[in-house]
Amino acid sequence: MLENLKFFLIVARTGSFSLAASELFVAVSSVTRKITSLETELKVKLFRRGPRGVMLTDAGEQFLTSAQNVIAELEQAKDTLSNGQIEPRGLLTIAAPSSFGRRHIAPAVTSFLKKFPEIEIDLYLSDQVIDLSVQRIDVAIRIGALPDSDLVATQLAPMIRMVCASPDYISEFGRPKKPEDLLKHNCLIEKTPSNIKTGWSFPELNSGRTLPLKGSFRSDDKEALLQGAMDGVGIVHLPSWLVWDKIQNGSLIPLFSKPSVNEGKSAAAIHAVRLPGRSHATKAQLFTTHLKQEFGEPAYWDTGQ
Repeated sequence: MLENLKFFLIVARTGSFSLAASELFVAVSSVTRKITSLETELKVKLFRRGPRGVMLTDAGEQFLTSAQNVIAELEQAKDTLSNGQIEPRGLLTIAAPSSFGRRHIAPAVTSFLKKFPEIEIDLYLSDQVIDLSVQRIDVAIRIGALPDSDLVATQLAPMIRMVCASPDYISEFGRPKKPEDLLKHNCLIEKTPSNIKTGWSFPELNSGRTLPLKGSFRSDDKEALLQGAMDGVGIVHLPSWLVWDKIQNGSLIPLFSKPSVNEGKSAAAIHAVRLPGRSHATKAQLFTTHLKQEFGEPAYWDTGQ
């Protein structure tokens, strides 16, 4: 994967498979195989081929920053360690959203500490967005579309949502066969304290606009909605990282074969972000790389999709 990323970055910079091959001292066919392998793994086209060379697709442009960050972080981490800091040590502060943090960050923290026993970690779990320039946080996990900022961001996984219901609900009320059938069902809907509902949208339906769904249970807490769905109250539209294990054990059933995936330049995703230039940058890079390794690609909660 890392070698494929390096090939991708050189092709993106040179705009040519042949120039990239010349720079890498390999055959053009080798470059083509590497890019094809990466596109197959990511399940997207990264380049558009044309008579004047190759250009990044929208997906390729979105992926470019993440690829650059991954390679830069690995290189800087290796350089720092090779320059005398054989065993990284000291404090690393991490912030993450509550549910995601408990389910996926905390286990990664424990495995990271086993790998680097001289490091200490302060982990803060909160759904409030923390300003890294104000509070001393080395790595923050952000879920959603990232605004433009000076933060160094590494994408950990795309944001995939699953429409699910319990076996009891399906047995009593039937199974919707397509998204528009949800209009006839009790849908459990996310709602913020400011009375804003989180809409359900599907790229293939209604030009991607949200459906006017209704339901008897609304909450600003995903865990509460998850429990409601497991108890058979209604249907939920929740992130795959939250429902994957319930699908595996049969507590919930995914209703449609194609999950909702955020796409485009401003797509929501799961990122690790940090401020550049801080003294704990090496440890932050090591932890971000560790998260990428622990989550996998695709992330372990999406491998069944």
